[in-house]
Amino acid sequence: MLILIMRVIEYRFLVRDLTLEFYIGIVAVFFTALGIWVGLRFTRKKVVVIHPEFQFNEKEQSQRGISKRELEVLELMAQGLANQEIADKLFVSLNTVKTHSSNLFSKLGVSRRTQAIQKAKELNLIP
Repeated sequence: MLILIMRVIEYRFLVRDLTLEFYIGIVAVFFTALGIWVGLRFTRKKVVVIHPEFQFNEKEQSQRGISKRELEVLELMAQGLANQEIADKLFVSLNTVKTHSSNLFSKLGVSRRTQAIQKAKELNLIP
Protein backbone atom coordinates (compact mmCIF):
# COMPACT_ATOMS: atom_id res chain seq x y z
CA MET A 1 0.00 0.00 0.00
CA LEU A 2 2.85 2.37 0.84
CA ILE A 3 4.48 1.62 -2.49
CA LEU A 4 1.27 2.47 -4.27
CA ILE A 5 1.00 5.74 -2.35
CA MET A 6 4.59 6.60 -3.19
CA ARG A 7 4.03 5.94 -6.88
CA VAL A 8 0.93 8.13 -6.88
CA ILE A 9 2.83 11.11 -5.45
CA GLU A 10 5.80 10.70 -7.76
CA TYR A 11 8.12 8.39 -5.88
CA ARG A 12 11.33 9.51 -7.55
CA PHE A 13 10.74 13.19 -6.87
CA LEU A 14 10.13 12.65 -3.15
CA VAL A 15 13.05 10.26 -2.72
CA ARG A 16 15.52 12.77 -4.14
CA ASP A 17 14.27 15.83 -2.26
CA LEU A 18 13.22 14.45 1.15
CA THR A 19 15.53 12.86 3.69
CA LEU A 20 15.16 9.51 5.42
CA GLU A 21 14.21 11.23 8.69
CA PHE A 22 11.11 12.66 7.04
CA TYR A 23 9.86 9.20 6.08
CA ILE A 24 10.64 7.82 9.52
CA GLY A 25 8.68 10.73 11.02
CA ILE A 26 5.64 9.99 8.84
CA VAL A 27 5.69 6.32 9.86
CA ALA A 28 6.11 7.30 13.54
CA VAL A 29 3.14 9.67 13.42
CA PHE A 30 1.01 7.00 11.76
CA PHE A 31 1.83 4.35 14.37
CA THR A 32 1.40 6.85 17.21
CA ALA A 33 -2.09 7.71 15.99
CA LEU A 34 -2.88 4.02 15.55
CA GLY A 35 -1.64 3.26 19.09
CA ILE A 36 -3.73 6.04 20.62
CA TRP A 37 -6.84 4.87 18.76
CA VAL A 38 -6.35 1.23 19.81
CA GLY A 39 -5.62 2.25 23.41
CA LEU A 40 -8.76 4.34 23.67
CA ARG A 41 -10.82 1.63 22.01
CA PHE A 42 -9.83 -1.10 24.46
CA THR A 43 -9.55 0.89 27.69
CA ARG A 44 -12.88 2.69 27.43
CA LYS A 45 -15.06 2.06 30.47
CA LYS A 46 -18.16 0.08 29.73
CA VAL A 47 -21.45 1.42 31.03
CA VAL A 48 -23.40 -1.15 33.03
CA VAL A 49 -27.08 -0.47 33.60
CA ILE A 50 -28.42 -2.04 36.77
CA HIS A 51 -32.13 -2.67 36.85
CA PRO A 52 -33.94 -2.99 40.14
CA GLU A 53 -34.55 -6.58 41.11
CA PHE A 54 -37.86 -7.99 40.01
CA GLN A 55 -40.10 -9.22 42.83
CA PHE A 56 -42.69 -11.70 41.60
CA ASN A 57 -46.15 -11.06 43.08
CA GLU A 58 -47.46 -14.51 44.02
CA LYS A 59 -50.38 -13.01 45.92
CA GLU A 60 -51.70 -11.28 42.80
CA GLN A 61 -51.25 -14.48 40.77
CA SER A 62 -53.27 -16.54 43.23
CA GLN A 63 -55.96 -13.86 43.65
CA ARG A 64 -56.54 -13.69 39.91
CA GLY A 65 -56.35 -17.46 39.51
CA ILE A 66 -53.57 -17.42 36.91
CA SER A 67 -52.06 -20.88 36.42
CA LYS A 68 -48.37 -21.54 35.94
CA ARG A 69 -48.93 -22.47 32.30
CA GLU A 70 -50.86 -19.24 31.67
CA LEU A 71 -47.99 -17.35 33.27
CA GLU A 72 -45.54 -19.11 30.92
CA VAL A 73 -47.69 -18.09 27.95
CA LEU A 74 -47.76 -14.52 29.26
CA GLU A 75 -43.96 -14.41 29.61
CA LEU A 76 -43.52 -15.69 26.06
CA MET A 77 -46.01 -13.09 24.81
CA ALA A 78 -43.92 -10.43 26.53
CA GLN A 79 -40.87 -11.71 24.63
CA GLY A 80 -42.73 -10.94 21.41
CA LEU A 81 -43.46 -14.49 20.27
CA ALA A 82 -46.48 -15.25 18.10
CA ASN A 83 -49.06 -17.83 19.16
CA GLN A 84 -47.57 -20.51 16.89
CA GLU A 85 -44.08 -19.86 18.26
CA ILE A 86 -45.40 -20.11 21.81
CA ALA A 87 -47.13 -23.39 20.95
CA ASP A 88 -43.92 -24.78 19.48
CA LYS A 89 -41.87 -23.69 22.47
CA LEU A 90 -44.28 -25.17 25.04
CA PHE A 91 -45.05 -28.29 22.96
CA VAL A 92 -48.79 -27.64 22.95
CA SER A 93 -51.31 -27.01 20.19
CA LEU A 94 -52.12 -23.61 18.79
CA ASN A 95 -55.66 -23.87 20.17
CA THR A 96 -54.27 -24.47 23.68
CA VAL A 97 -52.23 -21.27 23.46
CA LYS A 98 -55.30 -19.38 22.24
CA THR A 99 -57.31 -20.77 25.16
CA HIS A 100 -54.63 -19.75 27.67
CA SER A 101 -54.47 -16.29 26.07
CA SER A 102 -58.23 -15.89 26.25
CA ASN A 103 -58.24 -16.96 29.91
CA LEU A 104 -55.43 -14.50 30.67
CA PHE A 105 -57.27 -11.66 29.00
CA SER A 106 -60.38 -12.27 31.08
CA LYS A 107 -58.42 -12.74 34.33
CA LEU A 108 -56.46 -9.54 33.76
CA GLY A 109 -59.48 -7.61 32.47
CA VAL A 110 -57.95 -6.69 29.11
CA SER A 111 -58.76 -7.33 25.46
CA ARG A 112 -55.36 -7.32 23.70
CA ARG A 113 -51.91 -8.85 24.11
CA THR A 114 -50.21 -5.50 24.62
CA GLN A 115 -52.67 -4.57 27.35
CA ALA A 116 -52.13 -7.94 29.02
CA ILE A 117 -48.36 -7.48 29.03
CA GLN A 118 -48.63 -3.95 30.39
CA LYS A 119 -51.08 -5.00 33.12
CA ALA A 120 -48.90 -8.00 34.08
CA LYS A 121 -45.87 -5.73 34.42
CA GLU A 122 -47.84 -3.32 36.60
CA LEU A 123 -48.93 -6.23 38.81
CA ASN A 124 -45.35 -7.64 38.94
CA LEU A 125 -46.35 -10.90 37.30
CA ILE A 126 -43.60 -10.62 34.67
CA PRO A 127 -40.34 -8.63 34.61
